[in-house]
Amino acid sequence: MDLLDFSDCKLYFEDPLPAEAEALIAQAAREYGEPAAEMSLLRAHLLAPDNLTVLVGLYRYYFYQHRLEDALQVAERAMALSGRHLGLPDWSQIDETRLGSAAANSFGLLRFYLLALKAASVILLRLGQIDASRARLTKLAALDSRDQLGAGKLLEVVDEFQGSEASTATSTDLTLVAA
Repeated sequence: MDLLDFSDCKLYFEDPLPAEAEALIAQAAREYGEPAAEMSLLRAHLLAPDNLTVLVGLYRYYFYQHRLEDALQVAERAMALSGRHLGLPDWSQIDETRLGSAAANSFGLLRFYLLALKAASVILLRLGQIDASRARLTKLAALDSRDQLGAGKLLEVVDEFQGSEASTATSTDLTLVAA
């Protein structure tokens, strides 16, 4: 399955959004960097709590404001919502059969789900929760054998970083013992 092929699928932002929620998202964009922007996004969320466009707006706001815990909650909400529509279990229980069934249901929504899983993994890395991130990235890499979403490459970077941290710690320990 080509996870980069968008030619034959509906994308999350094509779902209808109530006019008032759309206006609030536009207002939040104009207010970016001001506290009022968050309030506009939260009001849009109250109007359309299951709309992925609203959730993406909230996620981006929190992520770029470095409010990583909040961004993680939104990414997990987006996964839960899209996963429910796709009939998917928890991310840790997804296998190739369930992936194929979800792709047949809505390929665009499946891709969104997988990217939300990757986003949650990146946030967990930034929060220092390496094991939780690694588990998600490992699952994503197993589901994406051609590494089109880049989880495998990200795992390589994590492994390289952890390897260099371990060797630095060992070198430091040896230096301290020798001194």
